[in-house]
Amino acid sequence: MAGFDDSLVREYFELNGFFTRTPPKPGATARAKRAEEPGLLEVLNPSPRAGAEPGFQLFGSDLPGLAGAVVAIKGLPAKGLTPAMLRRGDILDFIRKEAAPTAKEAFGETPPAAARPARVLVLPGLPAQEPPRSESIALLRAQGVDHVLTFRTILENLLQTAETAGAAGPSDTLQLLRLLRAYDMVNAAQLELFGQPPPK
Repeated sequence: MAGFDDSLVREYFELNGFFTRTPPKPGATARAKRAEEPGLLEVLNPSPRAGAEPGFQLFGSDLPGLAGAVVAIKGLPAKGLTPAMLRRGDILDFIRKEAAPTAKEAFGETPPAAARPARVLVLPGLPAQEPPRSESIALLRAQGVDHVLTFRTILENLLQTAETAGAAGPSDTLQLLRLLRAYDMVNAAQLELFGQPPPK
């Protein structure tokens, strides 16, 4: 059964027009995914925009240029991602010890880039400052990661989508986000955290 992180990522891609599926694991028996295992998702864009080359870190505006991808989902570490971790640089340790091995396990040995879908790793975040940011990107690229997508980007997009009239439909996630907004439980300070300017 897919975890919450996996469901969130699937919903994000589907709301952005992608077809999604969980790839079958060869020889795997039906069992619950262990917490330390990466979630895997295959996504396909039925109408990719030609000539739009996404950068290493993906944002919503980059998705039209992504034709298809295998997505490995590395959720938050057990203790959660805190501002102190970011200040101390623990996120670099997380990338070195957790995210890079996840990418290697998820993607393995694959054909050259031209003959395969993009490999996207979803993780809590990347360091904002240099040189840790560049070092993190180099570590991930060395493990075969083509792009990184952060949970911050996903949540920001879902918050904006939840505000659109009638956009929630049958989505429990968007209904919950809409309720949180309606009862002022997601305030301007929290929206700033997700990169959205506070309302005027």
